[in-house]
Amino acid sequence: MSSDPWGRVDETGTVYVRTAEGEKVVGSWQAGTPEEALAYFERKYEGLVVEIGLLEKRVKTTDLSAKDATAAIDHIRQQVDEHHAVGDLAALTARLDKLVGTVESRREERKVQKARQTDEARGAKEALVKEAEELAQSEQWRAAGERLRALVDTWKGLPRLDRKSDDELWHRFSHARSAFSKRRKAHFASLDAQREDARKAKEKLVSEAEALSNSTDWGGTAARYRELMAEWKAAGRAQREHEDDLWNRFRGAQDVFFAARGEIFAERDAEQGENLKLKEELAVEAEKLVPVTDLKAARAAFRSLNERWEAIGHVPRDARPKVEGRMHAVERALQEAEESEWRRTNPEARARAAGLTGQLQDAVDKLQKQIDAARAAGNDAKADKLGRELEGRQALLDQALKGLEEFGG
Repeated sequence: MSSDPWGRVDETGTVYVRTAEGEKVVGSWQAGTPEEALAYFERKYEGLVVEIGLLEKRVKTTDLSAKDATAAIDHIRQQVDEHHAVGDLAALTARLDKLVGTVESRREERKVQKARQTDEARGAKEALVKEAEELAQSEQWRAAGERLRALVDTWKGLPRLDRKSDDELWHRFSHARSAFSKRRKAHFASLDAQREDARKAKEKLVSEAEALSNSTDWGGTAARYRELMAEWKAAGRAQREHEDDLWNRFRGAQDVFFAARGEIFAERDAEQGENLKLKEELAVEAEKLVPVTDLKAARAAFRSLNERWEAIGHVPRDARPKVEGRMHAVERALQEAEESEWRRTNPEARARAAGLTGQLQDAVDKLQKQIDAARAAGNDAKADKLGRELEGRQALLDQALKGLEEFGG
């Protein structure tokens, strides 16, 4: 018979293991010596030790599930309980019991962790739903659409909740996306309709602009082009593929008109510039008549200068007051000289005053008839010019009549 601290082999070849409850039969050995039998079952014990060690390591260092760990423990425990090894089986049982506690602890930790992850996932999904519902009311179509797509990717990366909660949140999330898509579709459909209306309106504006491009009614057409531009801006934008072409046609028609007007105005400005030089020369000649030394000769010279003045055409608008003012100043000087002469030659003044009054009255009547004729002919510019001359003549007539009163008549 052979034995060691944990087992023995009797004379029949039966192998026993010592436990706290007494000896337990391990098996029968007939193929060799008792020592070989003990060594064999001791190796089986060492195998269980190694297997338990590996399982302990897996439980501590891997994500082995509690279910799989428990199944592995039960499998080893069955081998230990069946006493098919020689060694300290109670120590193995103690290690397995401790490992069961570790697995249960890990199970609780994972349960808490899963609950925490679930709460975090629920909070994250609720936040996604809330943001999606806010975005559903946005009119920042591009930015909101891109953000909603990003929210979907974020949703897909989150853990699933229980079916009911997950389905409810997904329904709200999906509904928000659908509502946004529906509003965006309606917006762009409306925008397309507005742009089509704008295209039709601008087609009409382009047609009118092109029809006016060869007009020579410079003032009226320029004013109409300003109105067309205001209408163009008010019409809104047409579709992108039409907007640029319509604008190029609209602007091109205006360019044709304004280029032609610019050439005409340039010629007119040049002509009026020459007229200004001529009138400035006449003003210089007129100014040489002052101070008046020979009233009769000065008056005759001024009439001649005035006739030449009237024969000259328009001058630039901004230069007109200054050059005309110079001539009016000479005319006033002649009037003052006449008044002085009337006072100086009182015996003859009445006759001269009466004659001058008659001449001025004739001149006033003549100018009034010319003004009426010009108005009737539609030549307002000429009528205005004659009107200014009439004002001067009327002022002289008023002074002459006052002079006659001074002579007692």
